[in-house]
Amino acid sequence: MNLDANLLVIIFLFGLIIGSFLNVVIYRLPIILYASWNNDEANNDSQHNALAHKLKHKFSKFNLAKPRSHCNNCANYLPFWCNIPIISFIFLKGRCYFCNSKIGYQYPIVELLNAILYVLVTYVASDYYMLVLYFIFISIVICLTFIDFNELLLPDELTLLLLWLGLLANTQVNIASSLSSAVIGAAIAYIFLWSLYWIFKLISKKDGLGYGDFKFFAAILAWFGSTAFIPILLIAPMLAMIYFIICLLFKKITFNTLIPFGPFLAIASMFVLFLHKTTYFEYFKYLFRFKSH
Repeated sequence: MNLDANLLVIIFLFGLIIGSFLNVVIYRLPIILYASWNNDEANNDSQHNALAHKLKHKFSKFNLAKPRSHCNNCANYLPFWCNIPIISFIFLKGRCYFCNSKIGYQYPIVELLNAILYVLVTYVASDYYMLVLYFIFISIVICLTFIDFNELLLPDELTLLLLWLGLLANTQVNIASSLSSAVIGAAIAYIFLWSLYWIFKLISKKDGLGYGDFKFFAAILAWFGSTAFIPILLIAPMLAMIYFIICLLFKKITFNTLIPFGPFLAIASMFVLFLHKTTYFEYFKYLFRFKSH
């Protein structure tokens, strides 16, 4: 691809705008899902279900499109200039224009992260069609990362969407080495974590993973194929273990605290995204080779 400074600036600004929408998805999707599960007693007392009822009382409709942007604390509608990515956060000093409540740093972080990854992936994509596909992958993975980190939840609405988009993408372009590699990779990923889950549960009588983790792992390999199995299997658990140990040392968690695995799968997927077309990835291919016929 021919890249120039003007194109990179446009892509960066586009990434900021999409990142702003991702914040909407990260915040609203769990609330929508919890509210839809309100017949389940386990969710009736949840913080998000209570918030969903509060917002439904305030707004006639609550979904990803409606109501328009509002403060999560006072529910006042925000003027357009309060929604400018990054700039509004700096101008407002990280506080709501109306009630002065703090705005979480997650908002500018998501916007910047999405924009930076959009720019970086332009150096990986071979053409504009591939670039759009990578944009989609990055944005869905960011949503899954922050939702899982906040809620210990990997919604099917995103994991299954990512999985099917990966398989469809590989019918048109070779992100994975072949479509068969993508299909088999997704199957292997799901079956492996599913088996690990049941082995751990039979031994410890506890849940070590969630079904969302199986689907997320499968979705990643639906994009990058079976050769990504070993790199992700090495990187994600290692990062999760480091995170767990650090949190233990600083007494942020206990041995019984559940931590999300999705963010570490996401980080591993970024490693695969940026390196799977390079010579650095060849080492891992030889560790887990799949030859299509």
